[in-house]
Amino acid sequence: MALKTILFALILLALPGCSKMLFKSSAKAFHEGIEEKPYDAVIVPGFPFDGSQWDRVHAMRIIWARFLLEKGYTKNIIFSGSAVATPYIESRVMAYYAEALGIPKENLFTEEKAEHSTENVYYSYRLAKEKGFSKIALATDPYQTSFMRKFMRKFELPVSLLPIVIDTLRTLDHTEPEIDVAPALKPGFEKLSDREGFFKRFKGTIGKYIIWHEEDLRKKRYKRRFKNRMVPADHE
Repeated sequence: MALKTILFALILLALPGCSKMLFKSSAKAFHEGIEEKPYDAVIVPGFPFDGSQWDRVHAMRIIWARFLLEKGYTKNIIFSGSAVATPYIESRVMAYYAEALGIPKENLFTEEKAEHSTENVYYSYRLAKEKGFSKIALATDPYQTSFMRKFMRKFELPVSLLPIVIDTLRTLDHTEPEIDVAPALKPGFEKLSDREGFFKRFKGTIGKYIIWHEEDLRKKRYKRRFKNRMVPADHE
């Protein structure tokens, strides 16, 4: 989870009223999102894996992904995330858990480049387009949803929201399955916090290092601003 998302979540956890409002907002967004079902793919951002057992954030996001697929709200799941804080490629670990929970392997995809939450969304969106998926949604916890909603609106990304509804999540089975995580280890891993200082990581959190595709930048000012880290339309 990105630095900004963690800080934002901690602040909200200290303010019960804010958390309650955020949960209600997510529930509303979910019910609006399912009006457009089924989606071709749902993006689920990764979270660091410690090598022993899943974190409650893993459980929350993976179990919700299974719920969305079993309900027919989506046809496929894209887990996103590189090895950032630990040597395990986050998206692979989550996909292994999802498969162990019964999601067919052919419906699981991994995006393994993203190191920040904004990159989770954008690079997964690009992967979805490459796979021929047109109807795409983001499914994550209420805290991250709030931050990512602003990012997607800013850049007018055609990604809908199917955020976790906490009351529904509580009714689902949270049993952790056994998986083999060895194939998720990244050779030559170097922790992001050892490679980058706090402020550089924070810039990554707000999308400062995304390599954009020109066709996805709707506004001319963004094309001018990101011209040095943009794939021109004629090179695609």
